[in-house]
Amino acid sequence: IMRILIDADGCPVIKESIKIAKKFGLEAVIFCDTSHYFDEENVRTVFISKGVDAVDFAILNNLDKEDIVVTQDYGLASLVLSKNSYAINQNGMIYTKENIDELLYSRYISKKIRNGGVRLKGPKKREKSQNYIFEESLKKLILEKIEK
Repeated sequence: IMRILIDADGCPVIKESIKIAKKFGLEAVIFCDTSHYFDEENVRTVFISKGVDAVDFAILNNLDKEDIVVTQDYGLASLVLSKNSYAINQNGMIYTKENIDELLYSRYISKKIRNGGVRLKGPKKREKSQNYIFEESLKKLILEKIEK
């Protein structure tokens, strides 16, 4: 049975993910480290000790084949795809085997530039319309996978 696993550390679409999960009768599970606190009604929250990638590993250890992971972490998304599960980011971009390599490479290049002392611009302030786009994309992904 498909579930929605939420990489909640820094995730701006937790409530939207839960809303869509409920709409489709799916379980939503929030994963976060102990520096965060979530108390969403009828939603299981898994608290993980702080540590580099600790939440990512917890998600992977709890991942089933049909699950959808909501994450902005390209590395985690890549591992999710390798386990034949699905991943989507906070802006509604669905990670695929076709786009993940390019995303990982751009992350690598950005890191090299930052390590060279160059300061890169961060993301723009999030707009409400992005949440709507995310919701529509998550609905579409669920429907595609249910119909399979």
